[in-house]
Amino acid sequence: MENLNKYFDLFDQSRTSDKAMEELNGLFSNDMVFVLNGQKKERIENWKLFMEHVFRNNRDIKHMYEGWKKVEGSDLYETPWAVCGKLSTGKVYTQTGKDIAKLNENGQITYLENVPDQKDMFQSYKEL
Repeated sequence: MENLNKYFDLFDQSRTSDKAMEELNGLFSNDMVFVLNGQKKERIENWKLFMEHVFRNNRDIKHMYEGWKKVEGSDLYETPWAVCGKLSTGKVYTQTGKDIAKLNENGQITYLENVPDQKDMFQSYKEL
């Protein structure tokens, strides 16, 4: 669970810190799966491409989350979140949603699903 608690802070810090980006990527298993608006991506290499895309398109970004809780009757965790950001164009935005995650026996994140309330949030990431 420690890796989940580090996730959002490292995500935000990794925009300007290579060390934070390395730490963030280290939270995940190499065979991790992540889902954006129902679009499934596999492997840490695709996660890294996604992160490059996020920071190419955002000047700043900040997440808040309520805290990870175990989903009853499963091996999943979830948390509601909110994010505010400033796009490269200068436009500011806010968004809310939830993340769903699964950890392996070593505590690495093997599955991460982002479920934004605004369903078209990641439309520009389809090409990744």
